[in-house]
Amino acid sequence: MANVNQELDDAARKQKLIAEGAFFRVGIVHAKAQAGHAMRPQALLHDAIEQALGFATARFGGLLAPAGLGGRLQSVMPYVLTAASFIGRRKLVKPVLIGGAVLAGAVAWLLRSKSHPSD
Repeated sequence: MANVNQELDDAARKQKLIAEGAFFRVGIVHAKAQAGHAMRPQALLHDAIEQALGFATARFGGLLAPAGLGGRLQSVMPYVLTAASFIGRRKLVKPVLIGGAVLAGAVAWLLRSKSHPSD
């Protein structure tokens, strides 16, 4: 009777080892596939863009935090990207840059005139 129990335990342990080996082999195949996918140029470019956006978000979020806008940057970013995509598709980059420069100049002129009133 003890011999039969020992054989059943050995058979169960053998089946468990076989299943663990199959699981390990599937894990290796999956890891190789992931590594192959990660080395494709599109995936590398996507990862680089994600890193750059994460860095920019962290920097701008840190700059905007004292003004109380640090948490809102994540929620505004999709709209900014949509607007940037629209500007790029319509080839409006130069007019937008010129408009931004004119607007920045006007703001600088207003700030300067307010700080130094000419009596």
